[in-house]
Amino acid sequence: MSIEIASPEQLPEAVGRSATGEWFAVEQDRIDRFAEVTEDHQWIHTDPVQAAAGPFGATVAHGYLTLSLLPRLVAGLVEVKGVSMIVNYGLDRVRFVTPVSVGSRVRAHTTIVSAEPGSRGTRLTSDVEVQVEGGDRPAIVARSISLVVPSP
Repeated sequence: MSIEIASPEQLPEAVGRSATGEWFAVEQDRIDRFAEVTEDHQWIHTDPVQAAAGPFGATVAHGYLTLSLLPRLVAGLVEVKGVSMIVNYGLDRVRFVTPVSVGSRVRAHTTIVSAEPGSRGTRLTSDVEVQVEGGDRPAIVARSISLVVPSP
């Protein structure tokens, strides 16, 4: 269920609200394509045979791959009407808590922490946790900051 906000001016009223996204599978093809783009071909990511005998028992997604999925995982969790755009302002306190094994499903859980109106828009800060299906620890915890720009 998403957090629906009628206007950027009402963002401060949403502080404390949470939403959880849908599950999304992380498959080997995606891991391999990420390795190509980043030139990070470490065997724990790209060699299923060697990785099967390694510390995780299978290949694992790059931490930065999982982090790069945040836009996909949080899409639609916070819907604000009356905006021209919402742009990434940055991340604070990012931690890679547990690896994401190939074939795992992940989802985002987000909680709005603050909404600070400013001259260019509202700075929206949320705590985001990337959960791994069946896991007892998240893959990532981070504080995400977005700039919500109202429509002219």
